[in-house]
Amino acid sequence: MSIIHVGRLSFVNSQSSPLQKKLRPRHISFMAMGGVIGTGIFKGSAETVSLAGPGVVLSYALAGLLLLVVMGAIAEMATVYPGLNMKDFIRLALGERISFIIGWLYCFMWLTVCVIEVIAAGSFLQFWLPEVPLWLLSLGCAALILAVNLMSVGGLGEFEFWLAGIKIAMILVFIVLGGCILFGVLPGAETPGLSNFTAHGGFFPNGWTAIFSALLVVMFSYGGSELIGLTLSETQQAEKVLPKVVKSFILRVVLFYTLPILVICGLIPWDTLSEQTSPFVQVLTSAGFKGAAHLMNFILITAVLSAANSGIYGATRMLHSMAASGEAPRVLGRLSSKGVPVNSLKLSGLVLVLGAMIAYVAQDNLFRLLMAVPGFVVLLVWITILLAQWKLRKNYPAEPSFKIWGYPFITWIAVICLSIIALLFLFDAQNRISIGVCLGVMAALLLCSFGLFKRGSRS
Repeated sequence: MSIIHVGRLSFVNSQSSPLQKKLRPRHISFMAMGGVIGTGIFKGSAETVSLAGPGVVLSYALAGLLLLVVMGAIAEMATVYPGLNMKDFIRLALGERISFIIGWLYCFMWLTVCVIEVIAAGSFLQFWLPEVPLWLLSLGCAALILAVNLMSVGGLGEFEFWLAGIKIAMILVFIVLGGCILFGVLPGAETPGLSNFTAHGGFFPNGWTAIFSALLVVMFSYGGSELIGLTLSETQQAEKVLPKVVKSFILRVVLFYTLPILVICGLIPWDTLSEQTSPFVQVLTSAGFKGAAHLMNFILITAVLSAANSGIYGATRMLHSMAASGEAPRVLGRLSSKGVPVNSLKLSGLVLVLGAMIAYVAQDNLFRLLMAVPGFVVLLVWITILLAQWKLRKNYPAEPSFKIWGYPFITWIAVICLSIIALLFLFDAQNRISIGVCLGVMAALLLCSFGLFKRGSRS
């Protein structure tokens, strides 16, 4: 293992890191999509539609533009600093203290996401097993995800590739099938046409400002895309691969959110959707495809398990990176013979088990309670990534082969927009408990950072 020295800071060179470099471009693309396409679209979409009606597609489009800037910033920095990952960029630009706080917040976010996903998986399983307690089904899903993450990174990447591939394929089938019903292509199917987009209050039934309220949930949905920035340590020639992956990734994510929601709002009145089950299942059932609803429920389960799988990967690799740089206990950096941060995985497993047991008390209400946590943290992480890119851009040691268009204006526009959305989170009464937890964790991390980095730190 070699060390990169930049100024007073030292970094583990990911080019010679003990982590196994077995992730291919298709792996990192699908792992990031696995983190993005999960509960947010399959279950959270019911909440976003209830907030803004069919016009919620604009919320997803706006968030997609912000995501494009963030992903572009990661790709740009990766071409200039090929031996570093996302957290290293933040540490280099903003100092050890900010890196420490954001790193632990990111782990906290991913573990919260994983709890949400396994609880969602358990709730989807209750479609078939209504008598089995939610906490028990969630615990079984957590055990499966932990077992998968014990595999080598190559096996994990391949597993996630196929798991994410199943849900992507089914989203495409859903879009095509729904489109055929909408436009009367399928014989015998009731064809609503475009009437549901204009009836029931119109395209913006709650006013155009509702698209900003929906952004609070949409940001949760898109969170996980930045996971690509952590795969750099396990990808060969990441500085060449990442820009190509980012260019195709953004369009896919936005289309896989906006098109299904347009189909959902077109086939079933937006104000009749229930938040108790997936809109996808509701649409197929109402259209008369009873068997298809069962198939779709299977896809939903694989989708949220895929998202949880990506989440565990993100949490364990961030913990490993922090342990290597002295921002987390060294024991969390220990690797198994397969290159898995085994102690970080044990810690993540403990959190998943506790989350499943909390579901014993809170039941499905835990989903709404926790969803604001990753949404808020994602905003902070994205803002920090953009600030890191802005600061490093002034003193790049080499000319980047990939640049963000419109710098620095587009970067600061994105920072301002993300900051405004973060403020909306703070003042949303429904998120008081979640945001209170986030602020409490941030305060504790800030106090810890003063103890760890008393001298020579840059904050």
